[in-house]
Amino acid sequence: MREAQVDNLQQSFRAEDHYRDVSDLLLGRLELLAEKDKALMTMYLENGNSFRQLAQVVGVSEAAIARRIRTLSARLTDGEYITCLRNRDKFSAFELSIAKDYFLTGLSTRKIAASRHCTRYSVRKTLKKIKELLAGNGR
Repeated sequence: MREAQVDNLQQSFRAEDHYRDVSDLLLGRLELLAEKDKALMTMYLENGNSFRQLAQVVGVSEAAIARRIRTLSARLTDGEYITCLRNRDKFSAFELSIAKDYFLTGLSTRKIAASRHCTRYSVRKTLKKIKELLAGNGR
């Protein structure tokens, strides 16, 4: 019985450490986000606002806030865009902007092409180049 309590306590500490590590990682990468998303994540991570409080401020449902935070957290911790930044010498500024739009912002190829004033073909070609590099780095 006592061993089970000790095991549960150790698991709890490990979970808290993992949460703290992920939280620190997210806080370090907030600068990569757009201002609106950065403000939302800052309010959630640093200020400790609940989904309900954030939903009232933004004017959307709690579920929408939860989905947005989960999506942003996944994109920031995934590291695909970070890998692109680490290999920035292999990409032009235009290609890095496409990588940011796709991997961090989550835009579709059609929206990226429209916002960057290029063809969808050039966006797909750039994304293929990026994904090949990611595959070569073991992702």
